[in-house]
Amino acid sequence: MVVNPTKTDALAELEASIDDPARAAGWTVSWYETSKEDPGEGQARQAVADGAELVCSLGGDGTVRAVASGLVGSEVPLGILPGGTGNLLARNLGLPVDDLAAALQVALTGVERQIDVGAVAWDDDPEQIFLVIAGMGLDARMIGDADERIKKAVGWPAYLLSGARGLFDWGFSAHITAPGRREGSRRARAVVVGNCGQLPGGLDLMPSAQLDDGLLDLVLAAPRGLFGWLGLLRELITGRGDRSLRRLTAESARIRLGRPILAQLDGEAVGPRTTMTVRVRPLALRVMVPAAS
Repeated sequence: MVVNPTKTDALAELEASIDDPARAAGWTVSWYETSKEDPGEGQARQAVADGAELVCSLGGDGTVRAVASGLVGSEVPLGILPGGTGNLLARNLGLPVDDLAAALQVALTGVERQIDVGAVAWDDDPEQIFLVIAGMGLDARMIGDADERIKKAVGWPAYLLSGARGLFDWGFSAHITAPGRREGSRRARAVVVGNCGQLPGGLDLMPSAQLDDGLLDLVLAAPRGLFGWLGLLRELITGRGDRSLRRLTAESARIRLGRPILAQLDGEAVGPRTTMTVRVRPLALRVMVPAAS
């Protein structure tokens, strides 16, 4: 178990609620706490080195991504115990997001599924993996500006409140290139690249995205004015086309912006960036999912 201690106020009680059913099912449980310096990758690698047959993440999307980073390419599967605000990968996999005991049962008694992961390099930074979405623009501002107190009180709707302040920004120019096609520069409010596309609230940003298709889905959002945003929202809710969204799928792509724009990685703000280079790593991660799926 790799746990983010900041996500719970009663860690000892939480450990007991997991230790007892896991041991009753025949497992030996070891605990590794994340830190500010290492949010989970090093702990996951250490768990594998210590002989773990299953590594579970207990925390938010950032913890899931960090733990997965330590497991990518290995034979050891990831169990997801959601403890954050968005719980995006858990939602896209159909895992319980509000019932820790049910999520634990999936991790212990489910089946392994191999999924793709995305890899992104911002500007000159080292490459990192992402499991759900990497993006620049409004989506990153929604995450970066969200008030932690509101998040704890109401959950994911806090992102909508923070995003409303950026609805009428001027946007930025985005130039996208991908193998076999060339996209000219376009004005945008957000550019997102996804491994899967279901968001909280039932919104499906990328309806065709699949976790095991060997492709990434790219969406460029360029609504103009209030009616443009309303049209974009209608498409997300109904699936009907809207000129505010441009989509493409590719194994890799490079997005270059006209100026530094706030970026995010699986629900965590990473600061202003100008260039995003992405590629897919097919079937690189094993995840525990319900046996029925």
